[in-house]
Amino acid sequence: MSADAGGGVSVAVDDDAVDRLLSVTPADVDAAAELTFARNVFLPLTTACRYTCTYCTYYDPPGEASLMSPEAVREQCRVGADAGCTEALFTFGDRPDDRYTEIFDRLDDWGFDSLLDYHVRACEIALEEGLLPHSNPGDLDEAAFRRLRDVNASMGVMLETTADVDAHGGSRRKTPAQRLATIRAAGEARVPFTTGILVGIGEDWRDRAESLLAIRALHERYGHVQEVIVQPVVPNDRSDFDAPSTETMRRVTAMARAALPESVSVQSPPNLAPVADLLDCGVDDLGGVSPVTDDYINPDYAWPALRELRDVADAGGVPLYERLPVHDRFLPDRFRRDDVAAATVPAADSREDADSPREDADSTREDADRWLHGDVPAALAGDDVHAARFRDVARRDGPLSTDPGAAADE
Repeated sequence: MSADAGGGVSVAVDDDAVDRLLSVTPADVDAAAELTFARNVFLPLTTACRYTCTYCTYYDPPGEASLMSPEAVREQCRVGADAGCTEALFTFGDRPDDRYTEIFDRLDDWGFDSLLDYHVRACEIALEEGLLPHSNPGDLDEAAFRRLRDVNASMGVMLETTADVDAHGGSRRKTPAQRLATIRAAGEARVPFTTGILVGIGEDWRDRAESLLAIRALHERYGHVQEVIVQPVVPNDRSDFDAPSTETMRRVTAMARAALPESVSVQSPPNLAPVADLLDCGVDDLGGVSPVTDDYINPDYAWPALRELRDVADAGGVPLYERLPVHDRFLPDRFRRDDVAAATVPAADSREDADSPREDADSTREDADRWLHGDVPAALAGDDVHAARFRDVARRDGPLSTDPGAAADE
C-alpha cells in the first residue's frame, strides 16, 4: 500500500489472488443463514458535488443544488423516528467546490464556516430526535472522520471500482486513489465502515476482482469494514449504461462472498438488484430501507415495502432481522448479543506505519467500545424510548422479528 503525489492511495493486489477469485462461481459459496436490513430515513443534506459522474442523477449543477435546512433535517428525523426507524442516512455530493456560491452563502447565513461544520450539526439533530446517523459524505481525510465519528454510528463511501473508467471522466474526475485513501482514512479513525463496488460502469471482470481484493486488504489492515455493497448500475436520465444481467450479478456477488472475511456482510440493494436470485450467492444484508422517504440517489427505483423483504427472505428459507446502522460486532459489549463476536482491532505491528504511533492504534484486545465514539454510546445507553428501540433492535426483539405477521411496519 502506498500514497501517490495527490494524496491518494494505491493498494497492491496479488495477481494469483485475482486469478483465483475470477474462477469463483455461485456453486463455490454458501448461502447465508439469515438476512438483515436497517430501517432508515434518507436525508439528502446537499446535492452539490465537485464530481460529474456520467451515471449519477443525484448531483445538481451550481444554481440548482439543494441544501437541507436545520428545520427540514429535524422534521424529517422526527418522521423517521415516529415510523420506527433507527438510522438517519445522510447523503451528499462530494466536497462541493467554489462554483457553488449559493450553497456556501447559505451556510454562512446559518452561521456555519463549512459544510463539515453543518454536517456535524445535522448529525447532532438526528441524535436529538432519536436516530443513529450513518453518513456517506464522499472523500474525507482522517481528521474529518475523527470529527464526524463522535456523531455517527457508522459511515461509508462506495469505492465503485479501482479501474480508471470513462464514467468518472471530465475535468473534475473521481479517481480510485482518492476513494481508497478515504477508506484508509476511515480505518485510521476507527470508524465502522460501509463500502462497495458498482457493477457495469465500464470495468471488466479483472477490475471487479481487484476492487474486491483491495477492499479486503484495507479491512485486514484496519478491521473496520462492516459490509460491502455489490450494486448494479441502473438506467436513468443521465446514464446510458445497461443494467448488468442477473448472471453477471450472481457471479460478482459470489466473488464478493469468496473474497471477503465471513464477518464482513455482502449487501445487495433490494430496489436495484434481483435479490431473490442472489441469496444463494452469499448475500446476507439488504442495506438501509426506508418506510418514509425515497431513495434520493436512485429516485426512479422505489424501496420495497418491508413485507416484500420478508417475502424474499421466506422464499430463500432464511429469517429476516432488523439491525442498527452499525453492525452488531461493532457494538459495545453491554449491547451486543452473546452469540456475536466483537470486532477485533488489528495489531499495530501488522501495519505499514507501525513505527509511527497513533493515539489509539496500540491495542489488539477485542473491545467493541473502541469502535463507537463521542455521543453515540450515550444514545444507545439512554433511558428514553429511542434508546430502548435501539437496544431492542440490537437484541432482535424489534417488532419485525417478534411478530412476523404484524402490519404496522408495512
